[in-house]
Amino acid sequence: MSKRLVHLFISAAAAATLLMPAWAWQPPAGAAKPRPAGRGPRAAAPDDNVGFNAIFDGKSLEGWEGEPGFWRVQDGVLTGETTEDRKLKVNTFILWRAGTVADFEFKADFRLTEGANSGVQYRSTNLKEVGPFVLKGYQADMDGKNNYTGMLYEERGRGFVAPRGQVVRMEAGGVPKLMGSPGDSESLKSVIKVGDWNQIHIIAKGNVMVHMINGRVMSLCLDEDAKGRAMEGMLGLQLHVGPPMKVEFKNILLKKM
Repeated sequence: MSKRLVHLFISAAAAATLLMPAWAWQPPAGAAKPRPAGRGPRAAAPDDNVGFNAIFDGKSLEGWEGEPGFWRVQDGVLTGETTEDRKLKVNTFILWRAGTVADFEFKADFRLTEGANSGVQYRSTNLKEVGPFVLKGYQADMDGKNNYTGMLYEERGRGFVAPRGQVVRMEAGGVPKLMGSPGDSESLKSVIKVGDWNQIHIIAKGNVMVHMINGRVMSLCLDEDAKGRAMEGMLGLQLHVGPPMKVEFKNILLKKM
């Protein structure tokens, strides 16, 4: 089977799954337990970290590079912080220097102060003419108030690609078409904790990108904009311009497919 057919198959399967009504995603309250093996379909096993590798050692910035003075390791946590005396003039990223990402899964725990703005940047390009730690490309967006957390945003590109609560087909020329929804944006927001640790899980396979927070699908994009999309690029974590803020990441895992 050609790579194109594989990608089309993945796209169709992913879309079909995520276009199910919201009630089909989770068992209703009081539902019976799954039947024992041999008495009907078995429930899917919980996800695990098989095949994932840690890309942050919890002790140092080995394998990562960011703008000096803004990133550090504190108590096992990769921390980015701005203050009144140390502000940014442009969004900056700490870059993963051990390779690039194409088809992959990414998991990390993150925590943000209320006024923070951050994201996981992937399949991205380093805009060295703007700054040594500036990236352009896909971003799993997150913010301290969770107004945008979970959406697919394209930094310095097509902007709002797939807002939280949407399954989007991005057509040629960067025209987004709404296909369906994994749930209402406000309902999905309710599963994201404010000022506490959350887990982000990104799946990128071909032209399909899925963003999950705490085990719930937040957004999905089928990117068919051949000129605008990216199939491989750099990985980074964002620290945004704005008021003083702190962004924290730990348990950073990557699985290449």
